[in-house]
Amino acid sequence: MRKNSVKNIRINGEVQRVLAEIIRGEIKDPRIGELTSVVAVEVAPDLKTCKAWISVLGDEKAREDTLAGLNSAEGFIRSQLARKINLRNTPQIHFIMDQSIEYGVSMSKKIDDIQREK
Repeated sequence: MRKNSVKNIRINGEVQRVLAEIIRGEIKDPRIGELTSVVAVEVAPDLKTCKAWISVLGDEKAREDTLAGLNSAEGFIRSQLARKINLRNTPQIHFIMDQSIEYGVSMSKKIDDIQREK
């Protein structure tokens, strides 16, 4: 399977949807913030590994705690992913902190501040 094939794009979307459901509803770790979003998922063509970009609205400590909580629950998340998605291999998940939403909010705030000054 090629990296940008239709099949790989569908798998990425399905893994992202199910991963968001698992993080939102099934993990009971208090370190994981309530405003945690799965921004993007990239599953390798051989289905062995998966990169998941996570965004957390909050301060730096909330981001670090959420990342630590997700890394410690990776086995549970992987087992739930295997139950919900029928793939040949269940990928090992690597969580990566994505700050694009926070960046967008800060830029929007700066634009609003400039508009108010005028």
